[in-house]
Amino acid sequence: MFASTILTPSTLKVSQFVGHIPKPHLGTLPNGSRKSPRSRVAVFSRVVHRQNRSFSPISHTKPAVVARVSSGGDTSADYTAQQSSPPDIEDVTSSSPGIGEGYVALFARMLGLDHEPPDREQAIITLWKYSLGGKKCSDAIMQFPSCINLTVNLLRSDSSSACEAAAGLLRSLSSVNLYRNSVADSGAIEEINGLLRRPSLAPEVKEQSMSALWNLSVDEKIRVKLANEDIILLIIKYLDDEDIKVKEAAGGVLANLALSHVNHKMMVELGVIPKLARFLSSDAEGSTITRKEARNALLELVKDEYYRILVIEEGLVPVPLVGSAAFKSLSPGLHAWPTLPDGTELERTSKEPSRFGASELLLGLNIDEKNANIEESKINAIIGRTQQKFLARIGAIEVEGQKIPDSECSNNQGITLLPWMDGVARLVLILELENKSAISRAAESIADASINEDMRIAFKEAGAIKHLVRLLNHNDDAVRLAVTRALERLSISHVICQSIEAEGVLGPLVDIVNHSQISENVVEKSLHILARILDPSKEMILKFYDGSVNGSKKTLNGAKDNAVPVGLIGTKQAISKGINSSGRNDVLDSTFIARIVEILKFSSSSLQAKAASVLEFVILTDPTMVSLISVNIESGLDAVFQQKILRSSDEESDLDYLPPEKYAIAVEEAGLAISATSRLMTKLLDSEQFRQTINLPHFTGLLRQILKSNIPLHSKDWIAACLIKLTSFSGYNLDFDPINVEVTLYETIPRLIEQIKFSFSPETQEAAVVELNRIIYEGVVDSTRAIASKGAIYPLVKLIEEGSGRAVEASLAILYNLSMDSENHSAILAAGAVPALRRIVLSQRPQWERALHLLRSLPT
Repeated sequence: MFASTILTPSTLKVSQFVGHIPKPHLGTLPNGSRKSPRSRVAVFSRVVHRQNRSFSPISHTKPAVVARVSSGGDTSADYTAQQSSPPDIEDVTSSSPGIGEGYVALFARMLGLDHEPPDREQAIITLWKYSLGGKKCSDAIMQFPSCINLTVNLLRSDSSSACEAAAGLLRSLSSVNLYRNSVADSGAIEEINGLLRRPSLAPEVKEQSMSALWNLSVDEKIRVKLANEDIILLIIKYLDDEDIKVKEAAGGVLANLALSHVNHKMMVELGVIPKLARFLSSDAEGSTITRKEARNALLELVKDEYYRILVIEEGLVPVPLVGSAAFKSLSPGLHAWPTLPDGTELERTSKEPSRFGASELLLGLNIDEKNANIEESKINAIIGRTQQKFLARIGAIEVEGQKIPDSECSNNQGITLLPWMDGVARLVLILELENKSAISRAAESIADASINEDMRIAFKEAGAIKHLVRLLNHNDDAVRLAVTRALERLSISHVICQSIEAEGVLGPLVDIVNHSQISENVVEKSLHILARILDPSKEMILKFYDGSVNGSKKTLNGAKDNAVPVGLIGTKQAISKGINSSGRNDVLDSTFIARIVEILKFSSSSLQAKAASVLEFVILTDPTMVSLISVNIESGLDAVFQQKILRSSDEESDLDYLPPEKYAIAVEEAGLAISATSRLMTKLLDSEQFRQTINLPHFTGLLRQILKSNIPLHSKDWIAACLIKLTSFSGYNLDFDPINVEVTLYETIPRLIEQIKFSFSPETQEAAVVELNRIIYEGVVDSTRAIASKGAIYPLVKLIEEGSGRAVEASLAILYNLSMDSENHSAILAAGAVPALRRIVLSQRPQWERALHLLRSLPT
């Protein structure tokens, strides 16, 4: 071909390329005259238009061929025609000798800045149409690399047709892996960004421009250029465009950007999750491509635990894809008496069979609508279960999106996103399958999705609890771990806790704890569930919320009262019966108690805290404490109070080499375990038999040492209470007992200072500062030093400016006592006490005399 002898374009600059292209052979007309360049341009343009029209051409107004990117390889693009596939470009060139690649140079030259805008427009339109013929056409155009720069320049044109053609050509070239970097390096991204920001833009221009960005975003390195706050905001804006093709392209760009984890934070902060989630809602409008790309983007984001929560909050639930073959094990249950998904039965209002034989067909449909009172959550559960079982029955439950081969369903880790009503029902349906991998993945998804009370109630109404409790007896460790994790997350709700206990969960949990061969993770989560169910403090909370408040019934967490609707049986009665006849007696078994004491002695801090809580329930149930004393509970208490984290600084410990954040977590967990154990011991001290079996001075010394340690202040409450109770049985005079002083210095004073610092209630601050002043007035040794070391000076100075009269008076008295030590002068001055005191004196406030005394004691 002629183009092969024109030049070697790879080394040309734009100016050289425009000015030094040899003139092509023009040919002659039938009358012997030579054709002008412009006439040959028109001929080639018409030929390209005619040839492309034979395979559904892309016109400059509404293109019909969509260039789609092939993610693999670097040789060709994947072109998908909407109507029919285009013929090979060789057919065009071979059928018209002298017309084809040789004219690419001519049109490339016409893109030059030395040509008139109409000529440049005609050239870019023709080259765009020519590029749609396939990779060979793109190769011909890319023989002249400067074409890309001239094309990018045309994106600034005032002509809509020129902008559309320029963007369309860039779209075609960027669909070829080999040329994608060249397009990106030419500044196309920046120019397209500017083009898309024009106030009025034709839909065709927006489509081609956004599709070009879609193609470019396939390359991971180019995504770095696209990961710009302004560009992402622009793409998000075009998700609301009226043109469906523009929406599809915008969703595709975001889906590709989400493939790079470094882009997630920026995308989420710019609000991409709510925008994409609306395309997947049950009543969403949009094309299949838009929904697919939105799902792909969100599926990348849900890999992060925090972003998964944000996606679930938008009403979408991650659901594992387990393969259609796994659902074949479902039994239809066509002749069973109908029940709600949570197991609530429908009342049999008629025991006589229908004379027309319709009693089985219309089973359960004879509820009086006027008397039936079914909550909305139950209705949603019925709808969701019905839809998912129907899809499973016809074999269409996983046809949307990717299909998983039956042979790989057990190993595939794919997930999809469903609206919450369908997602909850699908997860519960998977729990009924026989595939172990599917069950464990569904239980994990239930645990991840239980982020708030609404989701936990939805799973309860959908019947998840009965299946999870049943699966506690499964023989697979992975299934048990996933199931206990799901029950642990669901049990956060006190209302759900009642339902879990009503399903008979205590027996299986006790069996799990008793088996020492089971993994520690399963035992820990089982103990956590037991501790929540048996929490003694929860009993009082439930009694309060079950009572009448201003003549109305209220329940915990704002849940509705479990009144039984007419036509339904087994709701509140089943829960009450289940709790009363539950396996709480199993908790009092001596084997189980011995196992809990063993956990108290040898397990981690988190397990020790839960074990202590369970043993506290045993004490309240069995006040004689015979079973606890017989299993040597003293050794368990001693083990908790002598943890490595509590060793003094001169003793070397493995925990000293932990990073600061891990060390802080270890101290926090140790504090919780010690607090729970101190609470347990406080109640054990009520038993005279227990007091006679333990070494009171030994435990007094341990608790005094712990009280001085750096565990969190909120963990020291029960330590102080236990210490005071120990001294009451030791025969000491509490007024002169050094233990009482230590409790004041290490627990009471820090707690009062925290109330002054952080409380938003003026009454609480006033009470705290008055109590602090009383401690100093009573002459507790080292009380002023403890107050100063805990950082009380700054909040006290702030209080004399903003507090009530009584709080101001107490604060001035404390600051005066602190000023007696010259070491505190600099801190008092730095806190701004002098100006505040002068204002009090000059304004003749009731406390002006105290303020004056304090001013005189300071070096002002």
